[in-house]
Amino acid sequence: MRILVVEDEQDLNRILAKTLTAEGYSVDACFDGVEALDYLEGAEYDAIVLDVMMPRMDGFSLLAQMRESGSETPVIFLTAKDSVPDRVRGLDAGADDYLVKPFSFDELLARLRVVTRKRGGSATNVFTVADLTVDTASHHVTRGGRTIALSAKEFALLEYMIRNRGVVLSRERIENHLWNYDYSGGSNVVDVYVSYLRRKIDADYPTKLIHTVWGVGWVLREEV
Repeated sequence: MRILVVEDEQDLNRILAKTLTAEGYSVDACFDGVEALDYLEGAEYDAIVLDVMMPRMDGFSLLAQMRESGSETPVIFLTAKDSVPDRVRGLDAGADDYLVKPFSFDELLARLRVVTRKRGGSATNVFTVADLTVDTASHHVTRGGRTIALSAKEFALLEYMIRNRGVVLSRERIENHLWNYDYSGGSNVVDVYVSYLRRKIDADYPTKLIHTVWGVGWVLREEV
């Protein structure tokens, strides 16, 4: 299951990402509605945990744009606004649930399970690009029928890339996803892990799947 966290408070954003990752979710996290729109253009999510009061674009405006565009992705609002009119406004805007801060993480996890169950069985654990297959549930990777052994961080990078196949991922976006904002940056750690992954995924095969987009980032795709 893939979750987008949109929360402008950095500490809470980081805690949400860590907690959901520890529960087995694949998590992207950003800090406002404008940034969230960029993520939504490049990927599909099983649910969104969305703060209401944020700079640049608030949660109500983001949700309105999503619903107007036809998106049915479940949304759970997080907010300090606990009056009945505020709750009604959130639900009327198209939110699937409304959780008041401060909240219990166990309750958030339970509500996520409910909204993703309601959506049905559209999610998959198996992703394929060309002859590369990644099972995110069993952490099993094959290419051309051959099993490929990856470290935990290598697998996390490959999973992120194959879930975003065809999307160019910047160094910053990969850092934020894989290190959940605990990584201070300033080194070539992402470049190193992309290099590790290339050796295992591409080196022995004539068709390369990991491509560098100079000045932007990397993309996983089959080029014909």
